[in-house]
Amino acid sequence: MSKFEKLNIDDLRDWVELAKTQTHLGKVCDRIPQLAKADPHWFAVHIYCESTPSYSVGDTACVFPLMSVIKSFSLLYLLEQFGAEQVLQWVGVEPSDAPFNSLEQLVADGGKPRNPMINSGAITLADKLPGRDISDRTQSFCQWLNQLAGCQLQLDEVILASVRSSRSPTNQAIANHLAQTGNITNPDIALDIYEQICCFSGTVQDLSLIGKLLACQHEKIPTQHRQIVNGVMLTCGLYEASLLLAIKIGLPMKSGIGGGLLAILPGEGAIACYNPVLDRIGNPIAAIAFVELLAQKLELSIFN
Repeated sequence: MSKFEKLNIDDLRDWVELAKTQTHLGKVCDRIPQLAKADPHWFAVHIYCESTPSYSVGDTACVFPLMSVIKSFSLLYLLEQFGAEQVLQWVGVEPSDAPFNSLEQLVADGGKPRNPMINSGAITLADKLPGRDISDRTQSFCQWLNQLAGCQLQLDEVILASVRSSRSPTNQAIANHLAQTGNITNPDIALDIYEQICCFSGTVQDLSLIGKLLACQHEKIPTQHRQIVNGVMLTCGLYEASLLLAIKIGLPMKSGIGGGLLAILPGEGAIACYNPVLDRIGNPIAAIAFVELLAQKLELSIFN
């Protein structure tokens, strides 16, 4: 019996409203001008279920940039392209207790990124995306996701322009250090690709559909690759909060500063949420509150 079979739409709506009471504890990202325009009251949930009907609640027509949620899928894509042995030479899989954009940690670690879920790791993997040129590399990745998952992600040029206009000096410094230590080839190209893939945008349904690639068996994705990505998400996907929330919620999860949150219930489905209000770490606070509530009510933890 699927754990999602206990779910009903009325409970789901109640839990969403309860989670939304947490939005006063955070704020919308204001570093990127276009993200700052998001309404803090927007809240959307789509739950993809492998063996039962899926569920949608809230502002499900909202389109938002995946931002760091894409890191899980650039890892999956490169595992498919190059294999685990090669990819794990480029990035580690160790949790980090430093902020997601810490240059200090990268320097202390000798220039090898601690894991693929922080910016240094994601910029490194962006540098490795295969293709003829920048456009081909990003478009091939997007097409791969859309074809495999049956979703409709698109590069949001407006968000990308806003990201470029407010480019993080820290990300530039991270890319420069990665180049100096020989971990990437060209810092400007790597950063451009990283910014583009972070601006892949879609709805919560699109997010849940790519989530199913990690939740459920797929003929084109080896089980080992899903296991690697889910393991890294569980221990690293929510930055410094990852290990505490692994204990409290017990699901592989990945967040993005655009407000997206993806949680995986292996073998059963994916929970996609959107609310743009972030906590001090950079995780969507109300979306995490919702997933925690859902996990408690339905006993979803993988450790149960």
